[in-house]
Amino acid sequence: MGAFNSIEEAREYFYGDKFATGNGVRLDELTDEYSLCSMEITDKHKNAMGGVMGGAMFLIADFAFATLSNNLHKSTVAQQVSVNFLSSPKGNKLIARATCKKNGRSSMIINVDVTDDTGCDIVQFVGTGFKL
Repeated sequence: MGAFNSIEEAREYFYGDKFATGNGVRLDELTDEYSLCSMEITDKHKNAMGGVMGGAMFLIADFAFATLSNNLHKSTVAQQVSVNFLSSPKGNKLIARATCKKNGRSSMIINVDVTDDTGCDIVQFVGTGFKL
């Protein structure tokens, strides 16, 4: 494993991310190759029209980005991100899978695909991480 010796150590570290963990985001898997996170959709994630807030969808993508990038190089911060909202979730859960596209000397590019538990593509996120 990368910067973290175990998934438990990574979960303990990222438990400090109170916004993500307080909104139900979980770190399910973490390797040098990918990060897998999930979040059950609840009423607190919904907007006035009953749909899932864009911020909730961004949150899980950003958390998957953070977990993978900091496992590859601790500490890494987001320098720039791009997000495309592809569809509204149809299911009850969001699943984010982050993979590293490029790991350079001072920065990295992380791709995050967010789906729901029905397999529907929800968000396409690309983040540039700056290595501190």
